[in-house]
Amino acid sequence: MSTDQALSPVDEFKRDSNYLRGEIAQEFVDGSDHFGKSSIQLMKHFGVYQQDDRDARSANRAAGGGKSYIFMIRTRIPAGVLTSDQMLVELDLCDELGNETLRITSRQGLQHHGVMKEGLQPLAQKLKQVGLSTLGACGDVNRNVMCCPAPLFGDSVRREMQETASKLADHLAPRTGAYREIFLQDPETGEKEKIATGEVVEPLYGKQYLPRKFKMGMALPEDNCIDVYTHDLGMICVHENGQILGYNILVGGGQGRTPSADKTFPALGQRLTFVTTEQLIPVIEAIVKVQRDFGNREDRKVARMKYLIHNWGLEKFKAKVEEYYGSSLPEPHPADVHGFDDHKGWHAQGDGKWFYGLNVENGRIKDDETMQLKTAIRKICRQFNPGIRLTAHQDIIFSDINEADKEALIEILKSHQVPLTEDISNVRRWSMACVAWPTCGLSITESERALPGIIDGLEAELAKLGLAAEEFTVRMTGCPNGCARPYNSDVGLVGRAKEKYTLFLGGRLLGNRLSFIYKDMVPAGDVTPELTKVFAFFKAAREEGESFGDFCHRQGKEAIEAAVGQ
Repeated sequence: MSTDQALSPVDEFKRDSNYLRGEIAQEFVDGSDHFGKSSIQLMKHFGVYQQDDRDARSANRAAGGGKSYIFMIRTRIPAGVLTSDQMLVELDLCDELGNETLRITSRQGLQHHGVMKEGLQPLAQKLKQVGLSTLGACGDVNRNVMCCPAPLFGDSVRREMQETASKLADHLAPRTGAYREIFLQDPETGEKEKIATGEVVEPLYGKQYLPRKFKMGMALPEDNCIDVYTHDLGMICVHENGQILGYNILVGGGQGRTPSADKTFPALGQRLTFVTTEQLIPVIEAIVKVQRDFGNREDRKVARMKYLIHNWGLEKFKAKVEEYYGSSLPEPHPADVHGFDDHKGWHAQGDGKWFYGLNVENGRIKDDETMQLKTAIRKICRQFNPGIRLTAHQDIIFSDINEADKEALIEILKSHQVPLTEDISNVRRWSMACVAWPTCGLSITESERALPGIIDGLEAELAKLGLAAEEFTVRMTGCPNGCARPYNSDVGLVGRAKEKYTLFLGGRLLGNRLSFIYKDMVPAGDVTPELTKVFAFFKAAREEGESFGDFCHRQGKEAIEAAVGQ
């Protein structure tokens, strides 16, 4: 491990924390409604973010008060696979301890928002009772392991992949007892972990954990529904005749960037090697250890593995992975992604039962005057006890539905005013937004609350142009961190200033190409008119069968500007 570089404040916090303990336990009982700087960073490893209600800031300041502290706590759910009982507990907890909404994340997890400090431990304890955990959902460790969640059981490939995702999540989880001590038992009376002399507490992560967050996911060549090229470590399952031969390993993806810092950039993964199923975990361990030992610990802006690979080059990186693994690694298998399925609507599972993929706009599960989605999901879980699968597009799948129950499930959704997947437009179906205001402290402007209105406008304009049937992704984030993966989508909208966005074009639904900046600082009200002009050009000049993203990529920024005018 390199020891000649200075450490960022966060790395110092981790180093001095006694394996993520720090002062968290003491601050839980100090009478305050928030935590200190060190604890804020350490608690991310337990799935917890300290935030403040940004909608309340102006009123608080006018009244001479401070911040209204709230917390987000995220459940780690490998491959997005849940039971109905687990989903019901999550729904109950959002009412009892959160802001009465639950959010499906773009990494197949679940988030509670608006939780108060005193609710964090009870929430984690109740999740534990049904086999769920928030440990490793955030922080400088491997986060939720993504995988195609579709319950297609005609062959064993997806089921084996989902099981492997769960094994990887367990294998790469932090080993420290801090989470158990602080969150799952009374910190004043609970028994502290006894560490034997010489025992290695974190054999994979070490005392300082990773330099930055680490994300991984598994996809199929014919179904890249988890955006495999956007991960620090991606795995493309190579299979023939229902048997998994192994995995192509991709390295160095990542969406975050800082517009004011040219040294930062979004990146797609690069093809590193092919490994058999038996080699998978040892090779992944080697990759994680290389990032642990050589990733930048001084500047968190460039601490992700994509920057290490950018600085070293893929050849040097692979040589170091081989050194850690202890053997040479072959070239990748020719297999690559070539298809994408969002798994929405009705599908036969292959075992005599059915699953239904329901579009959940921007992943927000709630009840309001227009729709009672939360109540509908509760009723479906109680009446049919389906399996629950969360997708990378923030949607929900109800699995294991009997043929005789299909109509009754749809009737529950209709009676609670929940739009069916079959009844929504393509542009809405393929849209996605991050949380942004009012809870995310990093957001510059709106996203989740702004995108539905933009989609309303696009629906009308696309219908006028006769392009309503086109399939393309629209992804929006409130800041450049890119949580909704806007940099490889057909249309990306990234918060740049209050109610202003950078407009990206030229990615693609398949997810294996980055987009380009078309226009910067676009006012929210101008987004739909700007896109409408480009869609009109697309209709007039597209090649036969060409997608919108491919068209924009072929034309490029200058040609589009010349065609549509300024």
